[in-house]
Amino acid sequence: MTQALPHYESFEHLNTQHIPSLDITVGHFRHKGTGAEHYHLASNNDENVFLVALRTVPQDSTGVAHILEHTALCGSEKYPVRDPFFMMLRRSLNTFMNAFTSSDWTAYPFASQTPKDFENLLQVYLDAVFFSNLDPLDFAQEGHRIELEDSEDLNSDLVYKGVVFNEMKGAMSSVNSTLWQTLSGELFDNTYHYNSGGDPECITDLTYEQLKAFYQTHYHPSNAIFMTFGNMPADYHQQRFEEWALHRFERSDARIEVALATPFEQAKRAEHSYCLDDSDDLSGKTHIVMGWKLGESQDLMAQLEAHLITNLLLENSASPLMAKLETSSLGNSPSPLCGLEDSMREMVFCCGIAGSEPEHLEATEQLVLGVLEECANTGFSDEDIEAVLHQLELHQREITGDGMPYGLNLILQGLSAATHYADPVNVLNLEPALAQLKENIKSPGYVQNLIRERLLDNKHRVTLVLKPDTELSAAKIQAEKDKLQAVKNTLSEDDLRALVKQSKDLQERQNSQDDSSILPKVTKADVAEHLHEPTYRIGEDAAYTLYPAGTNGLIYREVVARLAQLNAQELQLLPLYTDFITEVGLGAQSYLDVQKRQSAAVGGIHAHAMIRNSKTQADALDGYVALSSKALIDKSEQQLELLQDTLNSPRFDELKRLRELVSQRTQRRVNAITGNGHSLAMSAAAAAHAPLATVQDSLGGLPAIAYLKELNKRLDSNNDLEAFAHDLTKLHQNVRTGEWQSLLIGEEQALDSLLASVPHAQLGKALAVTPLQSSPFDAASPKQLWLADTQVYFCAKAYVTVSSDHPDAPALTVLGGLLRNGFLHRAIREQGGAYGGGASQDGGTGVFRFYSYRDPRFGETLNDFDASIAWLLSNTFSDEALDESVLGVIAALDKPASPAGACKQHFHNRLFERSHADKEAFRRAVLNCTRDDILRVAQQYLRPADASIAVIAPKGTDSKEAALISELGLQLRKI
Repeated sequence: MTQALPHYESFEHLNTQHIPSLDITVGHFRHKGTGAEHYHLASNNDENVFLVALRTVPQDSTGVAHILEHTALCGSEKYPVRDPFFMMLRRSLNTFMNAFTSSDWTAYPFASQTPKDFENLLQVYLDAVFFSNLDPLDFAQEGHRIELEDSEDLNSDLVYKGVVFNEMKGAMSSVNSTLWQTLSGELFDNTYHYNSGGDPECITDLTYEQLKAFYQTHYHPSNAIFMTFGNMPADYHQQRFEEWALHRFERSDARIEVALATPFEQAKRAEHSYCLDDSDDLSGKTHIVMGWKLGESQDLMAQLEAHLITNLLLENSASPLMAKLETSSLGNSPSPLCGLEDSMREMVFCCGIAGSEPEHLEATEQLVLGVLEECANTGFSDEDIEAVLHQLELHQREITGDGMPYGLNLILQGLSAATHYADPVNVLNLEPALAQLKENIKSPGYVQNLIRERLLDNKHRVTLVLKPDTELSAAKIQAEKDKLQAVKNTLSEDDLRALVKQSKDLQERQNSQDDSSILPKVTKADVAEHLHEPTYRIGEDAAYTLYPAGTNGLIYREVVARLAQLNAQELQLLPLYTDFITEVGLGAQSYLDVQKRQSAAVGGIHAHAMIRNSKTQADALDGYVALSSKALIDKSEQQLELLQDTLNSPRFDELKRLRELVSQRTQRRVNAITGNGHSLAMSAAAAAHAPLATVQDSLGGLPAIAYLKELNKRLDSNNDLEAFAHDLTKLHQNVRTGEWQSLLIGEEQALDSLLASVPHAQLGKALAVTPLQSSPFDAASPKQLWLADTQVYFCAKAYVTVSSDHPDAPALTVLGGLLRNGFLHRAIREQGGAYGGGASQDGGTGVFRFYSYRDPRFGETLNDFDASIAWLLSNTFSDEALDESVLGVIAALDKPASPAGACKQHFHNRLFERSHADKEAFRRAVLNCTRDDILRVAQQYLRPADASIAVIAPKGTDSKEAALISELGLQLRKI
């Protein structure tokens, strides 16, 4: 019997359950006074995580929950400064800080490895959530406001501004976001019918009074879910919840929940449009998606059954529905929405095609329903079902944490269930339910009946056609202008002067210097002296390296080979080669056979290239190709065989498969531009300065997307397709003949038994290769403007500096934080209205980059980049600001990875002759960085005349901003 976890006197203990597969003990507690729920995930982990979530159920698309999430973090009762959230980012050693707005909850999470820091953040978060000031000027800044285009001229036009307003303009520029939001709107008549993030056309209808009313009803402890993870005890958290927030509230009887959607009597069809600017050819740009509303997500067996049929139908290219969607002539690729959405109260199953035509609606329905009917009649093999169950088990056991903290991943897995008044422990502890599912599957016709009941006989279905419209963007812009003009027609001169006053008041608030001393902080004295280094041992002839780590029964393998010198054509192919080598057939097996084999044996198999600067020669390059996989320990033999076959016998002769893969990759990269615009802009700007930056941009940036689009068109020719396959085969032969090393990561006791199975021994004789030394690409233009289908800008400037091995690199890294914290955040986000902006030193390429993200401005932002340098050189920043930037760099350096991720990172660094001692030395130099160091490197490297520029801009910018483009000398390109 599991022993109950200690709890504070103001909480009652409801139950405790140990989850062996995750090595955590979950305690469920309830606050006696308010009824607030607390779930504590006790773990022997130093990275402690906190999250408080509120059930938020908007009934329109004004973005009230999203704007409230932003505004709540702009000052509270105990901390009446205008920006405590971003100020704490600078005064903390956090490993994670953020806030999320989902479709039916809003959450405020953070994580830290330092107990003092954890307590500091907890005070600020609790006060922000439950005692927010909600200043009207913060609502105007973060949500929306109206200003005169020229504040000195009352006759000038009105304009909308606001961080969330511009953020959502950028978000809804994404076709994928529009597709999901439109489908959800058609499937549901409850809160999911609306855009919880906010539709830009509706955001401006939200009033400050409505925001406050939403706060009063939703941000009450009786509607709150507290979740914690780590080695701090439950009663520690509960005492602070009580003392810092909960004791001031009485229980609310309001029950906030999502109503069930009204069931459809018949399946329906819907047609909508999305913005596609400046396109002469609309063919092959329509999306056709089918969506079903399934059962309630808190019913764990219903959720597992939904995952079972989803994975059987769609998991990989060998799955029957995915196979049809990938090979259908009705479109270019499967829809990005293919899969199961299980985070809402009622689940949604989606499938469809991208790159289609509106007239293919009926044929697409027939294709999908035909596959479902066939599967319901014939069922699936035992091997297929076993492979899906294997994937579910592997996902359950894996310890993640390379992106988001592991504890936060677990918390978010359980949060949806808790939001809908169900037990999150059931979602976290899948093993009993998986065992029951395995028993259920033994019943004849079980899976077939699920497909028939949940999909074929389910009338709650929508088929959505989302087609491109080249006039829609202009119509939206004109509608916004008309709305503003109608508002202006109702305003008196006094009203207009009030708008001018609000603008000036907001600017004064943004420029004011708050007393940061009222906020808690950590100092450099709280920084750990050393970083943990993974232990490892090297095998015979340095041919393999073993890393013992707590992997919870998983084995991670990787084989790497040094990359030879390649010409421009070969190097351009490298990302496609690494993408496709695990997606084609092997030897006598077709790609369909291999997809099934992968699903049954491993939790993923991936290839990737790593190219870095040489440590000994600043302008020289070095590179490796790696093939990696993860598997449960009892599948290690099959894992090894799969790796060996992938290296030895990939089939680049499957021409139809290669054609499909190029089409799918092109669709994905184009659709991802607006979500990744700031990174693409920085990459383009940096490409003018350094060989490695040029290579990275050519292989993964905007030029790579342009290359993909051109290649995708060209491969319609059989001759070109055969030539492409030949080039991939030739590149593989080049890579294959290099000298390979092996990496194994796993539990200590498992590694010794695996030593006999190091892949290099069966790969054949390695040949001497000329290592990669130089870039075959010419440096990019230093002045670029790329036109894309977006409603906002992504701006970047870049300067050549030094790589991470240079003595100036630590000061340049600290400089980035100083510029962001002291100037850019205020100028670009608060005053400019962009969702984000900043600066950073990229030690890998030796380039310093400025950026803005989802930005309504273009020329003004580029000027702000320069102004930040002038601000810094005026030597007005404080010693405290310098320390805050140092702490930010240290927090990033010290951020823990997953056990396997930390070992891989260490191994890769060693490949490129970067040792743990080098990392420690860099860290010490950061801690010792002085004001003089900062001023010196800024003067030496950041000379505005030397900057390169790259901007991703809405189509039409070339005519609207022609004078500015000419003045800056920007070279126009289209994606």
